[in-house]
Amino acid sequence: MALILALIIKTFFLQAFYIPSGSMRDTLKRDDRILVQKVAYWFGDISRGDVVVFDDPADWLGEEDGQSPSNPVTRSLAAIGLYPAGGHLVKRVIGIAGDSVSCRGGVVSVNGEPLDEDAYVTLPPQACQGTWTTPPVPAGHIWVMGDNREQSVDSRAHVGDPGGGFIPASDVVGKVFVVIWPVEDWSFITRPGAFDDPQLDQAAGLILWTAPGGLALVALPALRRRRKKRISHR
Repeated sequence: MALILALIIKTFFLQAFYIPSGSMRDTLKRDDRILVQKVAYWFGDISRGDVVVFDDPADWLGEEDGQSPSNPVTRSLAAIGLYPAGGHLVKRVIGIAGDSVSCRGGVVSVNGEPLDEDAYVTLPPQACQGTWTTPPVPAGHIWVMGDNREQSVDSRAHVGDPGGGFIPASDVVGKVFVVIWPVEDWSFITRPGAFDDPQLDQAAGLILWTAPGGLALVALPALRRRRKKRISHR
């Protein structure tokens, strides 16, 4: 009965994940254990600012991380089936369908509106580097970035890949809502107030795009690919 209940919880409600890298610091740290709400988007849309776990969309994962969680909480979760199989990534949603995300002067903007990211981008050097603008996010997709911008291999690193760095919303497993381990990192993960600015919605769809060579099209800079890490499922 306990196993059946665990499988029901895992399938429909919650899943636990282990964070092996620092790409989401300081929101999520290496060795953190998190819980993901799988029902979060059953009756609503993915929102800008959400921290989400998603399936590897197009071989984004690098070499497998051989590190295994060792604390008893993680072992217990794994024993009852609350750790998922397969490769997953965790990032913050910056752009949703119709949005254009840009970087200028170290500031990330959505639909031309600068984001105040001080609450969650806490590591130097800047929230972004270079000068670039994305095409509008396609319907049914999202644009994601890690909070540790210098150490995150995210949508920016995959603009030349199939899909252009955009993540299908159907690949999203759910929304991260709490860090459960270690005890000193225990916290709820909430959506930053920067994404509540109504100007973000009012400006959506107003970014003009032209053919290559036109004034509105700005190429994304090459982002040095670092060793990619996956969320462990052990």
